[in-house]
Amino acid sequence: MTTEWSLQEAELPPLRPVDAATTALTNPMPGLGADITNPAPSREAVRVHLENVLPALRSLERQADRLAAWGVELAQRLLSGQRLLTAGNGGSAAEAQHLTAELVGRFDGERVPFSAISLHAESSAVTAISNDYGYAEMFARQVRAHGRSGDILMLLSTSGKSPNLLRAAEVAARLNVTTWALTGPAPNPLASCCDDAVAIDAISANAQEGHLIALHAICRALEAEVARKSRAASGLEADHG
Repeated sequence: MTTEWSLQEAELPPLRPVDAATTALTNPMPGLGADITNPAPSREAVRVHLENVLPALRSLERQADRLAAWGVELAQRLLSGQRLLTAGNGGSAAEAQHLTAELVGRFDGERVPFSAISLHAESSAVTAISNDYGYAEMFARQVRAHGRSGDILMLLSTSGKSPNLLRAAEVAARLNVTTWALTGPAPNPLASCCDDAVAIDAISANAQEGHLIALHAICRALEAEVARKSRAASGLEADHG
């Protein structure tokens, strides 16, 4: 027999009263002017960080044509049945997975889903390969398994020096898989060994923030190209109708 226990509200211990000073510390509000809640070093750190976003944006603006070209090329490949493979480490892994989610799901408009795989997200494969072959082979072996001629491999790294990404690029080249690098400042090894690269001239954290903006820009270009192709196909069908 199972005894069911339920905790009634009356049985809960009473909450301690919260005074105004505690509220100010735990819930600082703009305009209170309390240095305790926003000490000067913290404010300065935030100000500097936000200022450092600007170089990343300017760097992306200078490479807008390349981002647009990537979006168009990616749309054409995916519409033709090729796939996108992505990889990164740490925060760059999260960014790479963000892109594949946009492609398999959708970004703005309704469209067909596209084949896009984040290699780092295959947790059992990642741990097995790393254990058996070493961390440097973690992505390369998956590229050998999944990569087909005409596919695209996008590799994200703020340093551009990750050995497992460099090995993946080497393997992709042998399989006729196009490689794109999204990195921090150039020159760096990953940007140099890939077929094309967008290198963001900013410090590491801000370069990584720039990566997300770059990925969204690529998605916008991709969806514009998909829509253009769809309109062209509809017009062709109407002509033949």
